[in-house]
Amino acid sequence: MRLPGHERRLALLAGLVASAVLSMPTPASADAGHTIVQRCVLGQSLSGFSQTAYGKALKDLSATTEEYSDCASLIRQAQRAAASGRSSGSSTPASAAVPTQIAATPTEQNEIAGASRTGSAPLSVGGRLIHPGVVHGNVASAFSTLPSPLLVALGFLLACLLLLGGGTLRNRIRDGRTD
Repeated sequence: MRLPGHERRLALLAGLVASAVLSMPTPASADAGHTIVQRCVLGQSLSGFSQTAYGKALKDLSATTEEYSDCASLIRQAQRAAASGRSSGSSTPASAAVPTQIAATPTEQNEIAGASRTGSAPLSVGGRLIHPGVVHGNVASAFSTLPSPLLVALGFLLACLLLLGGGTLRNRIRDGRTD
């Protein structure tokens, strides 16, 4: 059964409208994690969200935001405040966050003083002798840290180079015999 022209156009239009509506992305404002990250970047208050939203915000942090701002620690602080039932009240921008100093223990102070007296002499750390300023490395350690696909590509290139060199050598030997 074939539909008349105008009904066919109407059905096509209805299908296009339905697919357009279904393919529309949800608005960014509906995502609480994204909202928390944006508020943190803008220096606005981070209180009033659920634990799930704070967790999503921590997962949504981009590497750049995490590296150049204090947003990760501010979001965790707001998350802890929400878990304890008090308001975080964090309306200070990330750049204005003041780090707190932690005093060194007497043992740590002695170790710091000892390290400054030792200078560049070798130290025993964990039963191994460490020479300050010396980086020990060998070819095996350099290759063991390379990803497997890169090692395979290097092996393939080496095999191609050997085949090309072998072919050139064979041709030179043949040319030498025919003269």
